[in-house]
Amino acid sequence: MPLKLMYITNKADVAQIAEAAGVDRIFVDMEYIGKANRQGGMDTVQNHHTLEDVRKIAQAIEKAELLVRINPIHEETEREISSKEEIDKSVEYGADLIMLPYFKTSGEVHKFIEYVKGRVKTMLLVETPEAVEIIDDILKINGIDEIMIGLNDLSLAYKKKFMFELLSDGTVEDLCYKFKKAGIPYGFGGIAAIGKGELPAERIITEHYRLGSTRVILSRSFCNTDLVKHLGIISETFIKGVKDIRDYEEKVSVYSNYFKGNENEIKEIIRRLAI
Repeated sequence: MPLKLMYITNKADVAQIAEAAGVDRIFVDMEYIGKANRQGGMDTVQNHHTLEDVRKIAQAIEKAELLVRINPIHEETEREISSKEEIDKSVEYGADLIMLPYFKTSGEVHKFIEYVKGRVKTMLLVETPEAVEIIDDILKINGIDEIMIGLNDLSLAYKKKFMFELLSDGTVEDLCYKFKKAGIPYGFGGIAAIGKGELPAERIITEHYRLGSTRVILSRSFCNTDLVKHLGIISETFIKGVKDIRDYEEKVSVYSNYFKGNENEIKEIIRRLAI
């Protein structure tokens, strides 16, 4: 099964370009509560998209699914609406899937499932050590449609020097095994364009296939629309980038003997990068 490719944007024209190029999901990212504190000083993406962006992107796309990442479970404050209202509005404005980030307890997951009420698909983002510790209990909860592993925050919490260390130390593999056993579709991390990335995208894609992962985010470096403004260039980048990924996937799906050598090479690259 080809990877479901996800791209984060709140720009309607970019969403349409990505959709036309074959991106499966457009990702509106509303998470901001606590994120700056966790990732302060890091070269990470902090989007802070809005509910109005959900409405705008839903109206802009036709074939791609709309994935919305809400904030961690919280009550209403003077500054923020509650999680329940975030979810209700996201559903009303056209979300096809809603992602719960940075949860630490099964109670948070139960609330999330309760608030969604089966109106759209649910996705959990496992990115805290606490979530990893109780993952067996989490997987027994009814109503979880998909799961992603958030390598960035999880690696920060484990005090790793390089987020892909979690691929080489067994963390991702152990979680993927549990997700597969539970029969829940899953994915992890992000990838750059083929031929790019500190850990080359080809290596990561092959690892997705080895581990049975079927979801991945196209990273900021795949097409950074904060730097590239020309829509023609953005379109060319997406068309070529998605085609290159699909061509490489076809190769990997046929030659499964790549897996062991790729796994060893990933460990060696990560060992060098993490020094």
